Amino acid sequence: MKNVQGKQSAEKAVVTRPVPASPVHLDITAERGTRARVARLILEHGPVTAAALGERLGLTPAAVRRHLDALLAEGMIEPRTARPRGQRGRGRPAKMFAITDAGRSAFVHAYDDLAGSALRFLAERLGGGAVSEFARAQVSGLVGRLDALMREVPAEQRVRVLAEALSAEGYAASASATGKGGEQLCQHHCPVAHVAAQFPQLCEAETEAFARLLGTPVQRLATIANGDGVCTTHVSSHALAARHARPDSTTADPSTTTGLSAAHLSSTSTSKESGR
Repeated sequence: MKNVQGKQSAEKAVVTRPVPASPVHLDITAERGTRARVARLILEHGPVTAAALGERLGLTPAAVRRHLDALLAEGMIEPRTARPRGQRGRGRPAKMFAITDAGRSAFVHAYDDLAGSALRFLAERLGGGAVSEFARAQVSGLVGRLDALMREVPAEQRVRVLAEALSAEGYAASASATGKGGEQLCQHHCPVAHVAAQFPQLCEAETEAFARLLGTPVQRLATIANGDGVCTTHVSSHALAARHARPDSTTADPSTTTGLSAAHLSSTSTSKESGR
């Protein structure tokens, strides 16, 4: 009887022992993980060439092409032709890849429908002003977390610090100089884009918060919610803002662009937009 029990225990141990993952399964998992990284890079830095993707990820041209072909077949990305800059040499223009709406949606956080329904209910019961108040309350957390830090950061570093903070929040943000004074803050991903398309108060509150944190006039030039490839915000340089400000500008709202040249602002409107 003891031998029978021992045999049964051994058989049970064999049956319940975890089955190791097969090499094929591991390969598939790794393949999907790399493909997700490719899509993420295109989202954050696109349009981008296959060569640039290979350099960033350390992949061979053949491996990059395999992932790009799969993402193209799934409708996650789309090919574009690089715009010529300066004197174009011989040969075909470089092909670049950009994220599609379907690809962007894959990164969108859940509960968009629930959030939209809640805001519609709020607007119907209490009016658009209530939605604006809600939007300001939503971004107040970001302002509260960064306000003290921004006061200690030199003015010329604030846009970069804000971009890093937004990236940590999931907005894949970046900062760059415009070349004509000021900077551009770009958000390559917006977790609430679908809701913001219905309620622009969300974008407006965010822009107000940027001006408050940066302490200088800002102007929103493009938004993903409005169909643009990137949320682009022009940030006036502190020196330019001071030069154009009125004598009583110390009490003015930094979110306004009074005194700044419209031509100056519009000259930067397309330098970071995607697909425009």
